[in-house]
Amino acid sequence: QLVETGGGLVQSGGSRRISCTGSGIRLEQYSIAWFRQSPGADEEGVACIDASGSFTKYRNFAKGRFTISRDRAENTVHLQMNNLQPDDTGTYSCAAGGICQLAGDGDYNYWGRGTQVTVSS
Repeated sequence: QLVETGGGLVQSGGSRRISCTGSGIRLEQYSIAWFRQSPGADEEGVACIDASGSFTKYRNFAKGRFTISRDRAENTVHLQMNNLQPDDTGTYSCAAGGICQLAGDGDYNYWGRGTQVTVSS
């Protein structure tokens, strides 16, 4: 089971860190990805990190603003989001799978329920 925390309301230009914690699953054994579902838009991949932690991948809109990282001791993966904009509003979900890729969600076997991030203008 994956549990996301850290969502909430943030002002435009602000920062937020959301986290994905494994319960009954060791996240270090999987690639972990963040996906988001924004109002009126399709689900899209945001960032992912491979099992070793040495490879990360970001969508263009996340590059330079978002950072994905692992905390192995806490069995957690964080997504630090800076300079948030209203277009970043959405439900952010984490997923665990075998390959770090953002083209689709088919490679991910375990999913959390998501945490809502709302960016006010």
